[in-house]
Amino acid sequence: MLLIAIAGNAAAAPLIDNERVTVWDTNAPLPPAAHDFIVVPLTAPGTALFGRQGDIAGQNGARTLVIELKDHAPSVLRNTSGLPNAFPRPHAVKLFENERVVVWSYRWNPDEPTPMHVHDKDAVVVYEEDCELLSTAPDGKKVINRYRFGEVRYNPRGRIHSELLASFGASAVITELK
Repeated sequence: MLLIAIAGNAAAAPLIDNERVTVWDTNAPLPPAAHDFIVVPLTAPGTALFGRQGDIAGQNGARTLVIELKDHAPSVLRNTSGLPNAFPRPHAVKLFENERVVVWSYRWNPDEPTPMHVHDKDAVVVYEEDCELLSTAPDGKKVINRYRFGEVRYNPRGRIHSELLASFGASAVITELK
């Protein structure tokens, strides 16, 4: 893995870096953040914290994903599909909401597909277990997506699908970007 020095600390190169977010996977504190951020500690499933620009994120020895929130905001996606938005949904727990994000803890349950839904916001998903999810598009096309513990995905808004657990268990912390 490529390592870079950040203000005297060694940290992995960002997992994701685009116009909306930079995502770091670290087990050491990062220097003061250039932007507001979300901290997802992998040692405490189903939790996340909000941090402000200038704060320090991460802990020594604790694997943490840090989602830096850049100042780019896209135009609003109006859902005209007649389908519900991705969140809220059954079994989703809202961890917090502010002017920048809505953060959810979600667990997929056996034999319980999510309703067909629209992702009206860009989202960063941190998977907390190895899992397989069967995704079904409105046209009926099915794809099995495999995720690993600690894997992070950036999902652009506009996706329409339903999901069904295809493995033993699956949970994630999902940060929707406003």
